[in-house]
Amino acid sequence: FEMSMMGELKFFLGLQIKQENKGIYTHQQKYTEELLMKFKMEDVKPMKTSMCASNPLSKDESGKPIDQKIYKCMIESLLYLTSSRLDIMHSVCLCARFQSDPQESHQKVVKRILHYLVGTTNQCLFYKKNQDFRLAGYFDADYVEDRVERKRTSGGCYYIGPCLISWADKK
Repeated sequence: FEMSMMGELKFFLGLQIKQENKGIYTHQQKYTEELLMKFKMEDVKPMKTSMCASNPLSKDESGKPIDQKIYKCMIESLLYLTSSRLDIMHSVCLCARFQSDPQESHQKVVKRILHYLVGTTNQCLFYKKNQDFRLAGYFDADYVEDRVERKRTSGGCYYIGPCLISWADKK
């Protein structure tokens, strides 16, 4: 394969990259702003959290059904955003569980995530330049808090030195 040098990497697969002497910043600010415009949420009031802990999601069989296509599109867009936004990972994954039969209550939670994004479009990951290559992992499991299927939810994040390199949230 023939390779060519096109300069410093600034944009890759929707990730914006800024390289400095002290380290590398990665973020999806442009994608987040486009996402908010797509769903006409750019001028809404920002929220401080992505989800309300006192109002857990459930199947909501008595709720009002919504357009499944729009809901799936919102979830798909938010899932792509989780590649650089660990702060919304759990909320988006919870909402993704209801794609087969979304109700108005589920869409309300997704819109809250979008409200949260309005105030946090400039969030980024910072990979500090250092010599500490110690691997550390943190893991947490929530046993049967899922009120719908009574399954365990677990998540973890992994660091090399002070830099977050991988994370997961699974049911």
